[in-house]
Amino acid sequence: MPKVFSFRGHSLEELKNMSREEFTRLLTSQERRKLSKKGLTDQQKKILDNIKKNPDKFHKTHVRDMIILPEMVGVKFGIYTGGATKGQAGEKWATVTILPEMVGHRLGEFAMTTKRVKHSAPGIGATRGSKFIATKT
Repeated sequence: MPKVFSFRGHSLEELKNMSREEFTRLLTSQERRKLSKKGLTDQQKKILDNIKKNPDKFHKTHVRDMIILPEMVGVKFGIYTGGATKGQAGEKWATVTILPEMVGHRLGEFAMTTKRVKHSAPGIGATRGSKFIATKT
């Protein structure tokens, strides 16, 4: 039997039918304060307007602190990670499809900005004994 999604006892359809104020009361204190006292920034409002106009379109954004709202479920985002700068390999945008379980979190939580560090063998000068090894053969 598949698990049915619920957020604080409410289904996804109930969350979508709620007003923003009702949904805000269900969030954690930090997200509740952000939405109720400060409100959405101009960039965040612009993203929501773009989602309402084109829900099937791929949306690229730098706004990592955007709280995921129920109307964003199913939308594909390209979230900026800051990669691919000079001397670094990697992608600048992490592709994320918003799932119901992500509601109430922030976009940046699902696009990591740091990569795993992979070390190879130690180089010359890494140990005391290696300073006596000839570098040229």
